[in-house]
Amino acid sequence: MDSEGSLTQDDPHVKVMMTGSTLRKVKSRMWKRQRHFRLLEDGLTIWYKSRWAGKGHSTFSVTEVEAVREGHQSEVLLSIAQEFPAELCFTLVFHGRQGNLDLVADSPEEAQAWIQGVRKLIHKAQTMDEKERLDQWVLDWFQKADKNKDGKMNFKEVRKLLKMMNVEMNEDHALHLFTMADKSESGSLEIEEFVQFYKMLTQRDEIWKVFQDYSGDGEKLMLEELENFLTIAQQEGEQSAQHAPELIERYEPSETAKKQGAMSFDGFQMYLCSQEGSIFKPEHRELHQDMSQPLSHYFISSSHNTYLLEDQLRGHSSLEAYIQALKRGCRCVEVDCWDGNDGEPIVYHGHTLTSKILFRDIISTLKEYAFKVSDFPVILSLENHCGVEQQTVMAQHLSQILGDTLLTTQLDEQVPQELPSPQELKGKILLKAKKIGGLEECLDDTLTDEVSDEEEIANNDDSEDPPAENHNAKTSKSKLSRELSDLVVYCKSVHFHGFEHARLHAKCYEMSSFSESKAKRLAKEAGADFVQYNTRQLSRIYPSGLRTDSSNYNPQEMWNVGCQIVALNFQTAGLEMDLNDGLFRQNGCCGYVLKPDFMRDGNTQFSPEKPEERQGYKPLRLSIQVISGQQLPKVNQKEGSIVDPLVRVEIYGVPQDQNKEETSHINNNGFNPVWNESLNFVIHTPELALVRFVVEDYDKASRNDFMGQFTLPFTCIQAGYRHIHLLSKDGTPIPPSSLFVNISISEFT
Repeated sequence: MDSEGSLTQDDPHVKVMMTGSTLRKVKSRMWKRQRHFRLLEDGLTIWYKSRWAGKGHSTFSVTEVEAVREGHQSEVLLSIAQEFPAELCFTLVFHGRQGNLDLVADSPEEAQAWIQGVRKLIHKAQTMDEKERLDQWVLDWFQKADKNKDGKMNFKEVRKLLKMMNVEMNEDHALHLFTMADKSESGSLEIEEFVQFYKMLTQRDEIWKVFQDYSGDGEKLMLEELENFLTIAQQEGEQSAQHAPELIERYEPSETAKKQGAMSFDGFQMYLCSQEGSIFKPEHRELHQDMSQPLSHYFISSSHNTYLLEDQLRGHSSLEAYIQALKRGCRCVEVDCWDGNDGEPIVYHGHTLTSKILFRDIISTLKEYAFKVSDFPVILSLENHCGVEQQTVMAQHLSQILGDTLLTTQLDEQVPQELPSPQELKGKILLKAKKIGGLEECLDDTLTDEVSDEEEIANNDDSEDPPAENHNAKTSKSKLSRELSDLVVYCKSVHFHGFEHARLHAKCYEMSSFSESKAKRLAKEAGADFVQYNTRQLSRIYPSGLRTDSSNYNPQEMWNVGCQIVALNFQTAGLEMDLNDGLFRQNGCCGYVLKPDFMRDGNTQFSPEKPEERQGYKPLRLSIQVISGQQLPKVNQKEGSIVDPLVRVEIYGVPQDQNKEETSHINNNGFNPVWNESLNFVIHTPELALVRFVVEDYDKASRNDFMGQFTLPFTCIQAGYRHIHLLSKDGTPIPPSSLFVNISISEFT
């Protein structure tokens, strides 16, 4: 079974990779080491080691690589550009938060072979269908376990493999399956026999049961039976009649069944394991919301101190951090600018040991990457600590580098009564900063002004900047450069003087920043006022200055009152980023999500503390039957360790909806655990709720280990029998790990 087909074996570039090359791995100007790289026989794994080191080697899969950049396209390679010409250099960029791999080849031909070869393999991996992907996965396991490389696997090797695959199985049962698969009775399995063995091992009895419930003859689902299943079990109503034949066309592998207009068990299982059978409504994944409403009517994916890859005190400042945030769909990035020594403004976390980067380099990176994953506008949030001269330099860089991309004038002549829409601002970058005067009048050249937003509150512990010795030495007033001020149009930073003052005097283009604790306090004391304020103006929330470890606060509390720009440390994986990824996974991952209608109406009385008082209040009951898990990842790589998985469902939303329930744990089975337990919730404000599924390895002595999770908006859930495809801590897919659930949503009476 040659899973790779002939494409890769015969391709000249891939041949070079399989033969292997010595490439320089570069970590910095000083650190350049030669490593031997080659592509293994599976056509997916790249293996490398130092030429003289003993046994140690590293591997990674092509599926982990997101893109290959050619030439000097990373900070590291730019720093050695004098030494190595661009045609020898390339960068492998990984999914998630894993760092880049910068490489230098000996010749341009060799560099091209790796650049083109890896690109072809990535393309091949992306275009595999579900079945090929599974075959590839099985082949990988076979090759891992076939220790003596004779293309066969004896029972001892199979037992070892089961351990590697997270399966604890009694010996008799394993031997029984082994004997059944060993058709040739040779005492070992060849690859085809192993595939048979794997099929028996992964036989999904729980799907078989569902299939039996709806199939008249137990062999297939006739068209009418499939329609029945879609109407009753999958709660699809009217659509079922149209949907059933489409599913047979798409997922039924048997031509005979197709001709009869029927679906076999294999087809049924393929459908349930596909994207359409997943928990996420396919139509909500696409861009489907109205994008022509004012900016203040959307939640906007936003990053805090975007330049940092690690913590706030010593972390590495990097252009890569901007690229990674923008790649994740972020639409509001932050820059902290300080005066540089040679007249060039620099960016770093002031008064700390974080490394420094040039402002102009960030702007060039922004120009290149801003609209790769979304066409909707990017807001550049400027924390300005520069004197007037370097502010003017910043203005010049912004205008020269960004050109037409930078929005510098109003969209029409009138003074705006509401903000423009994401649709009208497509492909534009908006500057958020202080401005002299407003859009209505032009004042004289300079205007003394308070210092930057977040230093206004430097006197209390909640400032975004860590306390510094020299804060008092600074004058507390700073001047603004006219040139920089003129570039601010729809995002003028102002000090917040209370909701009443805003209602009477504020302009729609004025916006304030709130620390997490101030926002929390306002949400508690005046939730309804905050919701109303956010229908017309933008507000930006940022983490407390005490979070020097780059930890995050829970963004849900801020979304509950309609705050649009809830800035998180994108570099820090965990619950808070799972929620952010979950909310913005809908609407084509474009970084903008339309707020519920009761948060867009200027006269709204909605308060998250009292959801039952709003017009149109309709609570829902959510019932989740957690049926089974499939091939959950191993947490502990130690030989012989097997997991004891449990599933927890967590609801995030208005305070009354915050809730969690979990199943019991299953001993020693991460391969195909079955729970069959129901978890029940009442959701008072479904439009704001997020649902997070977490799988953990139970440990009675210490904290449970995280295994995988998936978070999505309640409004994107498909009812019925669904698979949930799990993600790693980093938010990247870990196929074929999944949960199988049955979900029902009904009115709560």
